[in-house]
Parts: sequence; structure tokens; C-alpha cells
Amino acid sequence: MKIEITFMPDNKTVTVHPGTTVFDAARKAGVPIRSRCGGKAGCLMCKVTDLTGSGLSKMVDNERRKLADLEKNGVRLSCQAKIIGAASVEVPEDPLRAAVRRQLAKQAEEDTLW
Repeated sequence: MKIEITFMPDNKTVTVHPGTTVFDAARKAGVPIRSRCGGKAGCLMCKVTDLTGSGLSKMVDNERRKLADLEKNGVRLSCQAKIIGAASVEVPEDPLRAAVRRQLAKQAEEDTLW
């Protein structure tokens, strides 16, 4: 049996075996998720937001402690959340990519003023 997970905002879907971490599924889908610790819940950089609410494994104590209040907003560590059913997650934009996008938008706006 295989399960689909979709990564937003890229709208990329990949099929994986149950129990695959969101982090590994993202890698398979070609969706970059930042990490420094290699998937050991040490750096907390691999946060994603669970958009479905039921396709990911329950949070274990270690992840819950690290995320604290973010849990109520559906935030998960992609290296710890395992896929157990059809799921959709939102991956935050990489900060460098976001800065470049903002700069390009600013330049485009300035160009239209002339």
C-alpha cells in the first residue's frame, strides 16, 4: 500500500510507503526543506504545517516539547512526522528565496513607475 502526500505551495504530490517521514517524502518529491541536524529533531528548521490534520502520525513527546505552542497551529517537524494517510503540508518559503522574491517584486514595481 502506498500513500500520497502533497507539498504546498508547490502543489507537488509524491507517493510513499506508510511510515515515511515528511522530510524524506519531500526529498523524493524534489521539495527542499531546510535542515542542519539531518533529521534528528535538533535544529527545528524543518517545520511544516499539516493542512489535513489526519494524514500524519501523532506527535511524540520530544516533538511536542520542542514545538511548544506551535502544535495548536498544525506545525510539525518534518523529520519526525510520519505519513500514515493521505496528507497535505505547507512548506515555508526558504528565507533567502523570499528575500530575492521581495527584491525582484520591489524592482518590478519601481520599473512600472517610470
